[in-house]
Parts: sequence; C-alpha cells; structure tokens
Amino acid sequence: MKNFFEAIASLFEDLLFLPYQLLTQLEPFSWWLANGMSFLFLSVGSVAAVYWINQLRKFDKSGEENKDPSAHSFL
Repeated sequence: MKNFFEAIASLFEDLLFLPYQLLTQLEPFSWWLANGMSFLFLSVGSVAAVYWINQLRKFDKSGEENKDPSAHSFL
C-alpha cells in the first residue's frame, strides 16, 4: 500500500503540478504572467456570476418563480 500512495504522490508532484512550478519560477521576471492562472480563474468566475445574476433577473421578471411561502417543503 505504501508504494501505491507514493506513486500517487509522485504523479502529483512530478507531473501534474509541473505547470504551477514553472509559474513560480516565472514570478521574479514577470508578476503579471506568473499570476495568469489566477486572473483566468477570476475572470471565469466573474463571467459565471454575471450570467447567473442575469438569469435570476430574467426569471424574476417573467414571474415563473413560485414565491408562495409554502412552495418549498423546507420552509
């Protein structure tokens, strides 16, 4: 079993985290490029939040949502 878990650790440390290790080596040269993944995740999350809020507004304006207090069993 020990070899199995060491193989999983080796997979993550040597292969899957390699792009992030390269980003840490890039930081002394360019802070903007080193934080590119963070900016990417932040922009995807922001776009998803804007889309979700617009969908909520659309359903609220169309009156499709049942706002009766007894509409949900947990209320």
